[in-house]
Amino acid sequence: MRYNSLIFFIALVCVAATSGAQFAPGPWYDALAKPSWTPPDVFFPIAWTILYFMVALAGWLIWKRQGVGISLALWAVGLVLNGLWSYLMFGRHDIALALIDVCVLWGSILCFIVASWHVERLSAYLFVPYLLWVTFACALNAAIYLMNPGVLPV
Repeated sequence: MRYNSLIFFIALVCVAATSGAQFAPGPWYDALAKPSWTPPDVFFPIAWTILYFMVALAGWLIWKRQGVGISLALWAVGLVLNGLWSYLMFGRHDIALALIDVCVLWGSILCFIVASWHVERLSAYLFVPYLLWVTFACALNAAIYLMNPGVLPV
């Protein structure tokens, strides 16, 4: 019973993660020019599974410590932006809008780290790998955008 609320946070993160499953890369993404440092496709679900668990744990710890507040609001905004990215990139094929989304996501992650630092430091630490991964994702999204100038959204 003690961890029922953690299960709820994991479920919320799983809902956001379904966007990645629903809007998978597919042939459109495979045909795009990508930088040589693009990780193999198999790497993404592994990285995201680990990161999503850390995101759920960070949100749960903040909720346990503070309840609803600015940190939890930033956590929720980030979760929505995270789920939206797959739709924009793979559902709409809108590389530019996906880039804007991932940059705003990066900012929300940074704001969460700052806001939660004095509330629940472990939550802030749990978001550092997420920030690093999304930094990489921003760079990758930007490189794909620049390498595919004629690609328009559907």
